[in-house]
Amino acid sequence: MSDKSSMLEQLGLLRNLLLRALCVTVFIFACLAFFQDSIYLSISEPLIRFLPDNSSMIATEVTSPFLTPLKLTFYMAIFVAIPYLMFELWKFVSPGLFKTEKIYTISLTGLSTVLFYLGTFFAFFVVFPLIFSFFINSAPEGVAVMTDISSYLNFVIKLLVAFGLAFQMPIVIFTLVKSEITSIEALSNARPYVIIGCFIFGMLLTPPDIISQTLLAVPTWTLFELGLLGARLIKT
Repeated sequence: MSDKSSMLEQLGLLRNLLLRALCVTVFIFACLAFFQDSIYLSISEPLIRFLPDNSSMIATEVTSPFLTPLKLTFYMAIFVAIPYLMFELWKFVSPGLFKTEKIYTISLTGLSTVLFYLGTFFAFFVVFPLIFSFFINSAPEGVAVMTDISSYLNFVIKLLVAFGLAFQMPIVIFTLVKSEITSIEALSNARPYVIIGCFIFGMLLTPPDIISQTLLAVPTWTLFELGLLGARLIKT
């Protein structure tokens, strides 16, 4: 009976967590909705700056001019709410942790959030200009580059999430070594397979072009090496 009560209590806490997370996200979305056009202009700037003078972005569907900025605003609300969502998640799991586990968990949660943001900023400020400059300048003569706003949003969101996840690599390495699931030596010996895995990861999470895949795979590999270095320093 006590086990059933405990489970019901946990389900109640989880429900409250989800409700609070939903309310905060909806509140942020409502605030950002007033600036949805400005937000879309900011997100599309990496592409627009490379478009020829006679080109512009287009909408190929009737509802796109309204729904696409609204969809972007919703994604932006989740992006802004990530620290709060991670904090709520930590509050939910922390009662079942020992003191040292709480310290590690909150540290890794904070670092994971920072790394996710760094990954998205790296994609936006470094990768996007390289990709868009390459593709637009590669257009054959006589071809007018006019990107659909909905397709552009899907492309951008996919890459931002991919780079945010890729930047979690140091967290993954540290967790594997700290929990003794594997060792630094085993990970070092598996480097050739990790490199191949980074390119497969890039292939799965980016659009089907070698440029995007490489621009994701190389930083992921670099972060793997940094994760190994950090694990060695902590071990010593």
